[in-house]
Formats: sequence, C-alpha cells, structure tokens
Amino acid sequence: MTVGFIGTGNMGLPMAEQFVDAGHQLIVFDTRAEAMAPLIARQAREAKSAREIADTVETVFVSVPTLAALREVCIGDDGVIHGSAIKTLVNTCTVGVPLVEEIAAEAATEGITLVDCPISGGPPGARAGTLSVMVSGDPAAVQSIMPVISLWGPVTNAGEKPGLAQVLKLTNNILSAVAFAATSEAYVMGAKGGVDPEVMTAAINVGSGRNSATMDKFPRSVLTRNFDYGAEMHILMKDIDLAIEQGERLGVPMWVCQAARLAYKHAVFTDGNKPDITTFVKHTERAAGFEMPKTR
Repeated sequence: MTVGFIGTGNMGLPMAEQFVDAGHQLIVFDTRAEAMAPLIARQAREAKSAREIADTVETVFVSVPTLAALREVCIGDDGVIHGSAIKTLVNTCTVGVPLVEEIAAEAATEGITLVDCPISGGPPGARAGTLSVMVSGDPAAVQSIMPVISLWGPVTNAGEKPGLAQVLKLTNNILSAVAFAATSEAYVMGAKGGVDPEVMTAAINVGSGRNSATMDKFPRSVLTRNFDYGAEMHILMKDIDLAIEQGERLGVPMWVCQAARLAYKHAVFTDGNKPDITTFVKHTERAAGFEMPKTR
C-alpha cells in the first residue's frame, strides 16, 4: 500500500517505521523536519503539509499529541478532509468520543470515512510491534486497513461506530494510570520497609498484584532509574481527564480515578508537564523521605 502518515513523534515514528519495514510506501508530514528525517532516510516521501498528503493518497493516518492539533489537521481550514485524493482517514490518537464524532461527521460531508484506531503500549510497544490496536468504524474501511494496522500488534474491533474504540482505549488508559500510581506507593513502601525491589517484582509478577507497571514500566524505566519510558506527563493527564469525563457523561462514579488524577496533578504542578510519566514515582519517594535503589 501507499499511505500517508501525519505526525512522526514518539509514537508516530515507530508506527510509521513498521509500515516501511513491511515494504509499504509512505508520504509523511510533521511540523518538525528532524522528526521525519529517519523515514526520509528510508525512502519515505516528505510532504510540505498535511493537506498535500490528502491531495496525494487515499488513506491517511494521523498521530498527533493534542485534541487541538487533531482538530486542526483533520477539519481545519486546510485540513485533510479537504484533500482531493483522501477516502479513508485513520485516527490513532486518544481524544475522546465527542471529537471523534465531530471529525467523523465533518469527514462524511466530504465523502471520507473515518476509522477510529487508538493504540496502547507506549513507544516500546510501537517499536516492538506489540501494541494493543483498538479499532471501530465502517467494516469495509476497517478491513481495507487491516493489513497495515495489524503490523502494530493484535487488533481488537470495538464495533462499527466511530468512537467506540475511544471508549475502549480510555478504559485501558485509566486502569494503566491508576495502576502506576498505586504501584509507586507499594514499591516505595516495600523498599523503605527493607524489601529488595527485585524481590518485590519477582513476587508480584507471579501474584495477584501484577499489572502493566510491575511487568513493564518499573523494570524498564524505574528500577534502572532511567525514567525513559517515552511518554510525557501531559499525554497521561490528557488521557486521565478524557476517561473521567467519559465516565461522568455516563453517570459512572470515578472515585478512585479522581484520586489518582489529583496525585498526578500534584506531580505536574511540582515539575511541569514535560517529564516522563515514570518520574511520578519520585514524588512518592520525596513524600516518604526515601529513594529506591537502582537495581538494574
């Protein structure tokens, strides 16, 4: 296939590289030339704008970090829905149901089908091709992109309505966020109590407490003291806010999620929204007056 890819940042770049690895042709655009450079070096074609991509190919993927950026790229005055060639627009961003429904409706007026396709697994999963890919939309459009999105990892179809994949993704993300906050407290408690963090990891990961933090984020980025998982705090905060908003719209109590959001907001107020999400554990350490040792 020849596809367009808009947004080649921490997630978009390794996702686009999976396409190149499989022999697909790419035309790419990012506002930062350095973000596109690895793909250009591998024979991807550089576009000068998002609109140029939509004027060139029928299938366009978008991976941008904010709701405002997605709205502008998709349905702004020079957005991709105004392109002359595009027929299928694939959103890989976590932006919530209302925005996806808005973009889908605007795209439909131009004869364009939106496929909602958020992903989970972070930059490590994108590089390894082990993402959890969640998709919803018109069955024919979903089937047409299946050969490429399956390169990212296992695909789960949430249904035919754009936005259902967003609901599915937000259930995953809020669980991930709450798990990391709770894991930070548990590990600091255990280590301050004298237990080796490696012993904790071994025991927890064969016990009932295992989760994405104990199995991946802590071993990879906390126990190494590298704090380099690859996702900035503002991305996590966006996802937490969207999940809680979704629950509140449906009348679902989000008590535990609200508590986790307060803890993460404290971290943002203290250190800003750019640090890696795994630095959250440092705030627990400071409050406890204890720093866990580097064990890897």
